[in-house]
Amino acid sequence: MLSRIATVAAIAAGGYLISRQMMRSRGSDMESTVEEAIEVNVPLSTAYNQFTQFEDLPKFMDSVHEVKQLDDKRLHWRASIAGKEKEWDAEITEQIPDERIAWRSIGGVHNAGVVTFHKISENKTRVMLQMDYDPMSVDEKIGDALGFVKMQTKSNLKRFKELVESRGSETGAWRGNIPRQ
Repeated sequence: MLSRIATVAAIAAGGYLISRQMMRSRGSDMESTVEEAIEVNVPLSTAYNQFTQFEDLPKFMDSVHEVKQLDDKRLHWRASIAGKEKEWDAEITEQIPDERIAWRSIGGVHNAGVVTFHKISENKTRVMLQMDYDPMSVDEKIGDALGFVKMQTKSNLKRFKELVESRGSETGAWRGNIPRQ
């Protein structure tokens, strides 16, 4: 039974990769998107403030080794993607305190996204993440086809919840305001 599941998964991944390659050869830029959300039992400002502690992101994002905030708008990332260490810079394209943070990569690993924060009650916040990315290597494309990025994102948000709820307060705050470009 397990070998049949593995065979079906391999065929599905192969078919997916072939269809993506065919679409690209026709000029279509097919990025992948992951969307996940989680409710955290802390006030909205606490959730937002913790998420903007960019250099603390490796505390809950297991594949991220390091994030350096270079200035008000730029971050340097070092992370493992499909088992290989990669580095890239990203710029914050929009930041509205207690509402949203949007970014896009500027070189290296191609990705962009937004994290939004929604007040449910005085001590409960919904954190929603949407990220677009472009798997490049065969390993990245297979991992994408099998849903590994979605699973990892869900796990990262669960660890964020555990981190912020166990502390009860944020480790700091970056409340810069960057209007949409």
